[in-house]
Amino acid sequence: MIQENEIVMLMLGFGVFIFTLAYKKRIKRIPEWQFFMAGFYFLLAAWFLTIFESFFLNNLLNHLEHLSYACSSTIMLIWCCRIIFRNKQVG
Repeated sequence: MIQENEIVMLMLGFGVFIFTLAYKKRIKRIPEWQFFMAGFYFLLAAWFLTIFESFFLNNLLNHLEHLSYACSSTIMLIWCCRIIFRNKQVG
């Protein structure tokens, strides 16, 4: 069963996706922008998967949804660490 908040999150996420396409040149100014965008795309994929799991392949899509959330969080952690520690030298 699809919940309203899942549909709203997907619609908002798709709106942000359109925004990222329209402002790609500005987004490229963000340090390590590739990691930032990859994290967002995994999050968007998780939102799509949570809707699709209501229609077919419930268990598989549920596992893929949570894997996408984990990948998104991990990539965002890497992005944050690369920004924080990029100018610091070891030793």
